[in-house]
Amino acid sequence: MLGKWLLHKEYQKYVVSELSELAQLNPHALLEYQNEISKVFILNLDLLKPVIAPLYSVTGRPSNLQPEIFRSFILMASLGFTLEKWIEKLKNNYILRVIVGGTIPSLGSHYDFMNRLYKLDEKPLHKSKKRKPSKKIGKNKKLPNRRTGIVGRIVAGILKGKKFNCNPETVLHKIFAETCVKSSIDLGLIAKKVSVSGDGTCIETGASHFGVKTCECRDFNCNCTRKFSDPNASWGWDSHNEHWFYGYTGYFISTYCNKLKTDLPLYLRLVDAKRHDSVSAVVSLAQARGLYPNLTFETFISDSASDNYPTYELLNKWNINAVIALNSTNKGNFKNHPPIGVNEHGVPICPGGNLMIYAGFYDKDRCRVKWRCPWILGKCSACEACQNCSKSSYGRTIYTHPTWDLRQFTTIPRGTEQWKNKMKERTAAERVNNRILNDYGIENSKARGKKHISFLTTIAGFNIHLDAQLKYLKSKNLFNFSSTFNIQAVS
Repeated sequence: MLGKWLLHKEYQKYVVSELSELAQLNPHALLEYQNEISKVFILNLDLLKPVIAPLYSVTGRPSNLQPEIFRSFILMASLGFTLEKWIEKLKNNYILRVIVGGTIPSLGSHYDFMNRLYKLDEKPLHKSKKRKPSKKIGKNKKLPNRRTGIVGRIVAGILKGKKFNCNPETVLHKIFAETCVKSSIDLGLIAKKVSVSGDGTCIETGASHFGVKTCECRDFNCNCTRKFSDPNASWGWDSHNEHWFYGYTGYFISTYCNKLKTDLPLYLRLVDAKRHDSVSAVVSLAQARGLYPNLTFETFISDSASDNYPTYELLNKWNINAVIALNSTNKGNFKNHPPIGVNEHGVPICPGGNLMIYAGFYDKDRCRVKWRCPWILGKCSACEACQNCSKSSYGRTIYTHPTWDLRQFTTIPRGTEQWKNKMKERTAAERVNNRILNDYGIENSKARGKKHISFLTTIAGFNIHLDAQLKYLKSKNLFNFSSTFNIQAVS
């Protein structure tokens, strides 16, 4: 059962009291950890308690340091420590102990906290060695789906009301949404109508793919069963670096905050290293929409991994604009032959052979996109058919309907300025991937186990949001470090 829980206002009062006294003696000691103190100081963990309370028994010895443990993880990731070294650091640093909450949670308490939030059996498994594939896939090429038509079957299930609530990371998703992202929404950093981008990234485990030999064979490469410390890890193909990696694929959904010119993650999940991003995209979107019922997902932006008809059909049912790059191996194949001439991107071609110009809006009532004459709009220098095309001073007008082909005739037409500007926002997902992997050390942490890596990924997501929230509060003069802790001007 949960024991004493220091409320956020009480925690802030305690930190201000302790650090203000220290600031009079040694202000430089506080300034060294200014960013970390500020982030944890604004983190309201009152929102965490109702989410994790059901995970604890109503009887027995109370657990008293849960908010302290969570703050400890946030600080650990922000300062780039591993868990064992972090506990030692806390023992020898008074300021960090105060920021955590005054009491040092034990190493075992940290691991117990992770185990409660993420229910997954990761006991070392005895099985045959996981051999590294020898065949290379190629530059910017992904592993194909192991089961043909899997995306279509998943989409059909989603449209029939299938839920994905039995995953071990469900509690982590809920904590991230209600404790972290909700605060960013309340501050206005995430709009009610939001454009999101999805992207997968390779995450290597710290465990060895060789395993530990349990036999007495002299040959190291024998086929006897071995003991694996990360039994859920598998081999996947890194299409960017062109090599095989052993671990997991992270699929993250992010959005771009125009107010602060920064990127914010909304959904973080680890999946099998061999899973194709097209599968992860539809499942992740379904879960993300369930986590944020008050948000309207207006546009989904993705690379060519999601360029398949079931994904377009799902987005169309949800009234989400699809901004998805075309797959280079499948261009120009219309599902239904359109009654007008168009190029491979679905842009109409006028009788003179010039590309028509997007009129700038999508007619939802009639489900059509309007295109106008390029000659009238001054977008082409000459047109052979201009004399016999249309007598109207407005110029020839053509309409395309997404129902002809959801892939080619997207509601935001391909190739237009609006489409290009939306596609630029896809880099938000790539930048979030980089911050999680490099800025917050998932790539170099050598963490092993899906449970451990998933938890640290969520903590990295918290830090990204806290960075943005702190930046916003400072810009609005709603938080000032020096005045909060009575730090006088120092030279």
